Formats: sequence, structure tokens, C-alpha cells
Amino acid sequence: METNSDPVYSRNVVEFVAVANEFCKYTEHASELKGDEFLKILQRILPLLYLKASLLPQLDPFFEDGNEKFVTESDWNSINDILKEKFGTANDYPEVFDEKINESEGHVVSGISEDMADIYQDMKDFLLLYQTGTGEVMNDAVWECRMNFENFWGQKLVNSMRAIHKFIYSGEEIGKVEKDTNENDENRNTADWFITRRQKDLSGGIE
Repeated sequence: METNSDPVYSRNVVEFVAVANEFCKYTEHASELKGDEFLKILQRILPLLYLKASLLPQLDPFFEDGNEKFVTESDWNSINDILKEKFGTANDYPEVFDEKINESEGHVVSGISEDMADIYQDMKDFLLLYQTGTGEVMNDAVWECRMNFENFWGQKLVNSMRAIHKFIYSGEEIGKVEKDTNENDENRNTADWFITRRQKDLSGGIE
């Protein structure tokens, strides 16, 4: 069949679609799971997601205007809030790979919930574009997903894996975090969040 020679239907892409779909499915139903249970699910899915993303073909985009986006900032906030509550005291971890750590005396704090919301945003947008069945759109979805994996969420994935691994084998239990609106405000600059950067990149002249 001719479609077999089209890279968007290649085995590597199809297998990545399957793993991305599983990740999105579990993330969307995270409210039904216990925090430690979901962390163990992520412990198994994230390495596979990383592997399959690294095998995506290198393609050239068809369109210059960028891909359509479906995950809104409200969607991102909802995912982040649910996961942050579920992960509790297991959520925050020192970001040792952040470039800002060289400019600050203390640790830059990141969160598994933010990382997963960032990855979910890209996976969901990718899946909805890929499912259109239009060759050019599917091509550009694969192209953008690989680009974002290399430059953005791939690092976030491995950072979270370090924190997840440490917590799972620590023997600790997830505790509730008291909400403090001032806590970590200096360390968490929303301008650096993935969805904020993506929206700025895509807003050139478009409101």
C-alpha cells in the first residue's frame, strides 16, 4: 500500500500515537485516581513516551502559519490544579537543570503537575491534529511534536521522572499541602511556563 511509505503512517509514529493517547487518557481521569497510584502509572508511561518520541521521524512542515491549538489555558490550569492536589507533598522538586539556577542563590522549584500539564498540552494538540486524517496536517503535527520534544517537554519529562523515582522509592506517603498564596511566588515565574511561552510564540499578530 502506498500509505506504508508515508512517514506519518510509519510504525514509529503509530506507536507514539498509542502511548500519547494512553498518557492523555490517564491524565484526563486523574481525579479518579489516588496520587501515589497515578505516580506509579506515570513511572511506567513516561519512559515509553520518551522513547517513542525520540523515534519520531524528522519531517519538514508544509504550512507556515503554525498548527491549530485546542488545549486552552483554562484546560492547562485545570489539569495542573487537579494533579497538584493529588500529588500533594510529592509534587514540588528542586529544578537542577534550570538555567536560572546559576543566577539564583537558592533552588528553582518546579512541580510534577506543571510538567505533566505541559506534556498533556502538547500530546492532546498532537492527537487531535493527527486524527484529522489529512496528510499535511498530520505531517506538521508530527514535525511540531518532535520539535517540542527536543526543545521543551522532553527535558521536563526526564526531570519529572527523577522526582517520581525518588518519591516512589522513598517509602514516604503523600501528604496534603496547605495552600499559601505567597509560597514559592518568587521561584515560580509564570512567564516561563510552557503554555505561556507557546501562546506568546503563536500570538504574533493573532489575538
